[in-house]
Amino acid sequence: MQKLNGTINRIEAIDNSLAEETQKRLDNLTKPQGSLGRLEELAKQMVAITKKENPPVRNKVIFTMAGDHGITEEGVSAFPKEVTPQMVYNFIKGGAGINVLANHVGARVVIVDMGVACDLEPHPELVIKKVGYGTKNMALGPAMTREEAVRSIENGIEIFEEEFSSSDGKKRIDIVGTGDMGIGNTTASSAIASVVMGKSVEDMTGRGTGIDDKGLSSKIALIKKAINVNEPDAEDAIDILSKVGGFEIGGLAGVILAAASRRVPVVIDGFISGAAALIAYKIEPKVKDYMIAAHYSVEIGHRAVLDHLGLKGLLDFDFRLGEGTGAALAMSVVEASVRILTEMATFQDANVSEKVEM
Repeated sequence: MQKLNGTINRIEAIDNSLAEETQKRLDNLTKPQGSLGRLEELAKQMVAITKKENPPVRNKVIFTMAGDHGITEEGVSAFPKEVTPQMVYNFIKGGAGINVLANHVGARVVIVDMGVACDLEPHPELVIKKVGYGTKNMALGPAMTREEAVRSIENGIEIFEEEFSSSDGKKRIDIVGTGDMGIGNTTASSAIASVVMGKSVEDMTGRGTGIDDKGLSSKIALIKKAINVNEPDAEDAIDILSKVGGFEIGGLAGVILAAASRRVPVVIDGFISGAAALIAYKIEPKVKDYMIAAHYSVEIGHRAVLDHLGLKGLLDFDFRLGEGTGAALAMSVVEASVRILTEMATFQDANVSEKVEM
């Protein structure tokens, strides 16, 4: 717990006075006041998070974390668990959706094995932080031990810290995105969301990779069973993670906490990243102000998660892929907001007449 506690202690509350100063700058640009809406909100948030008048967004990194889930033994997914390692190899080869979209926005992808249920072949593009060979079947007992839950979070913190600075001390991350891979992880995410927010399992559970009506009913019943069997404490994030979570979800929560401790903005991807955000928020509520919601997933629980966190999705593209794909696209919007702030001319610079008060 030492690494986790140290990270929590470094997280500062956001100074909103910086956002107020930034609004004055935005109001002096050659446009009607407030006319760029969410872009202006994002620019203010970026300044407030980084404490820099001209926030850098050059170094974009997406952490895509993989882990298997024991609940797949119950048939909760349309795909077998073997897809998890197969997709990790696809990430390494650069053939997945996240690779294409990360290249599109100029982001680096860090691929992490947090708990794939087999030994993956070593590769320079793969970070091994395996907590276990997949979680246990949470319908029969805890998904992991409390110690494993803490380790998954602390492994996420370690991964961020290892990538944050190069050997010569130069900063390598200006903005971070979260991504996931793991057959069965929407089941764990629905359970986490239901427990944290006190919502019904039905309202938090979607079709994941595309199960039919019968499969959805079974999935809901299994999540209810897991919650009843394990009785996770809704006020204890680590207990929730250990009882019904996943290793990659814990790792992403660690990345979110670590990024906030370094004043780095975090672009949260879809439903699984949202579950990780709930865990991080439950551990330290101040992290909320460091988060930017990439999009609204078609998973029915995702919008409720963002509402609970007080976040608004930037995009609404009917995504449900995960991997960090939504985060990658949203990073380009965040970068656009900063470019407006730092590159757009003022009325004085452009010799443009300002609004006349009526």
